[in-house]
Amino acid sequence: MNSIIRLDIFHFSLIYILLLIILAIMKKSKIKQSKLLLLASFRMTIQLVLAGLILTYIFGNPHPVFVVIYLISMIAFSVHRVLSKNKSINNKFKWAITLSLAFSGVFVLGYFVIVVVGKSFFNPQYTIPLAGMIIGNSMTGVTLGMKTFTENIKNQKNKIEALQNLGVTPRKILLPFVNNALETALLPTMNNMLGMGIISLPGMMTGQILSGTAPTTAIMYQIAIMIAICTAVCLTVFCSLTFGYKTLYNNRNQIEL
Repeated sequence: MNSIIRLDIFHFSLIYILLLIILAIMKKSKIKQSKLLLLASFRMTIQLVLAGLILTYIFGNPHPVFVVIYLISMIAFSVHRVLSKNKSINNKFKWAITLSLAFSGVFVLGYFVIVVVGKSFFNPQYTIPLAGMIIGNSMTGVTLGMKTFTENIKNQKNKIEALQNLGVTPRKILLPFVNNALETALLPTMNNMLGMGIISLPGMMTGQILSGTAPTTAIMYQIAIMIAICTAVCLTVFCSLTFGYKTLYNNRNQIEL
């Protein structure tokens, strides 16, 4: 198969012209987010260029320490992003989210790299890119799950108080909110899986095909990574909410929202 065509700086820079289309539509639609679009594009470019330089060095000088540091950085940033959107929850709930995101991501990542691919966990070529997809999607899933959980509780605060007054246990009151939030968090990933191969060719598979990988190999990797992502999202959200909601009531079975 043909190898991937390398982009030079000039041809690569031409992609930014497409941003003018977005800006024109925003102006016509009176959407005042032009600065955000430009900032997001700039930050994305800088962050990815820096990531590319770092990964180039790591791939050229593979060492377990580099892989561990990169994974810790990924997890720390993911946790920060989730917690920054959930500042009102208590510290124990925050720890539940932190540990769930870290352990679920590392567990699924380790299983994928060691058992499915058959490589060392400290192989940066496999571990770091796969960690980005698994941990990144877990972050998105738990963010969506927490948003659903907290908003539903806030909107039904009167109902919760009424059930408490009737003597219903906190577990029976809060568990439906947990289950609903888990379902909401899983839906985007499952809907994405439903459309793959017919509606869209996913990024990992497209990238591998462009780099010259046989489509059958790319397909197997894509199926495997999507199942891994779905598992990681499910585990992260389930553990975060299951351990987290128990911090919302005390020993006297009083819910403290």
